[in-house]
Amino acid sequence: MQPKDLKKILTPTVLREAEKLVDGYKIVIEPQKESGFVGSAVEFPTAFAKGKTREKCLKATKEVLTAAVATMIHLGGTPPQPAVAQRRTAQVNVRLTPTEKDLISRAAAENGFKGIGDFLRAVAMTSAKSVFKHL
Repeated sequence: MQPKDLKKILTPTVLREAEKLVDGYKIVIEPQKESGFVGSAVEFPTAFAKGKTREKCLKATKEVLTAAVATMIHLGGTPPQPAVAQRRTAQVNVRLTPTEKDLISRAAAENGFKGIGDFLRAVAMTSAKSVFKHL
C-alpha cells in the first residue's frame, strides 16, 4: 500500500498523530549487501523498509512506521511510545551463561539493537503482547 492510499482510508488526525509518534522513534539504518539499506525503529522492530540509499531508506522506513502506527490507532490499538517518552524505572535481572549472552548479543546487533537490554525488552514485549492480545 502506498502512502497516498493511506490518506484515503485514515483521517488526517490519525495520520498526524502517527507521524508525531514516529518522529520520536529511534530509527536504525543498516547496510545490506544486496539491497542497499534496511531500516527499522527500536520501538517497533517488526516494521522495516529498504532503500538504495540511506536517505531513501529513512524516508521509506518513516512511511512504513507511520502506516503501521496509524493503522494501530485507527483500529483502537496502542502503538509503542517513543523510548525517550517512557521512563524506565523497574529493573529485571537475568542470569545467562556466557554462550547465551554471546548468542543474544549477536542477535541484538544483527537486528539493529543498541544492546542486549533493548533487544530483550523488544522481544519480550512482542511475545507478551501476542499472549495478551485479547486484553
